[in-house]
Amino acid sequence: MWEYLTDSFNWSGPEGIWARIIEHIWYTFAALGISAAIALPVGLRIGHTRRGAFLAINLGNAARALPSLGLLMLAVLLTDQIGFLPVLIALVALGIPPILASTYAGLSGVDPATIDAARGMGMTGREILTKVEIPIAMPLIISGLRGATLQIVSTATIAALVSLGGLGRYVVDGLKLRDFPQMFTGALLVALLAIGLDVLFAVLGRVVVSNGLKAD
Repeated sequence: MWEYLTDSFNWSGPEGIWARIIEHIWYTFAALGISAAIALPVGLRIGHTRRGAFLAINLGNAARALPSLGLLMLAVLLTDQIGFLPVLIALVALGIPPILASTYAGLSGVDPATIDAARGMGMTGREILTKVEIPIAMPLIISGLRGATLQIVSTATIAALVSLGGLGRYVVDGLKLRDFPQMFTGALLVALLAIGLDVLFAVLGRVVVSNGLKAD
């Protein structure tokens, strides 16, 4: 594996390690962006109004229980194509539940007395949501995004099963060719990428979360 990683030939070209890392990051953030665009508004709404929580959370948990490989195959059958779309569907289905659950939990955990105080100050419902509830819930919202990112980046390796790129290409091709250094390299790079993104979200949490809400 060390020889594979230190060979400059394996890092260059359209099928080199750098290209595969960029592809893997693209799959990850495309799925994360769509997941957040769906789950954040729904989580904010049900957390703010306390309506529809039972249905939304249970649907999210049901989606989380679906096996990613089975979901990918189902998406291939439903879309009648092999490519990025079925992979995106499978990854988005994994990304929505943690974001939805954490966003709802963050808003529903806001002290009602705090909300009453804001309402007593004359704040509208929208102002209470944006200036009180979201800032207080931000640690859990970031936690949901962080968890979704880790699930998506680790599962994005399945893109290689439908002839796409990413770091999963090394795992699938290495297994097929019994090239274990290549396979282990792919697995190691996925793990390192996941760790790097986790650190990135940890730093983001330190930046966007109010100092009064940070743990000492």
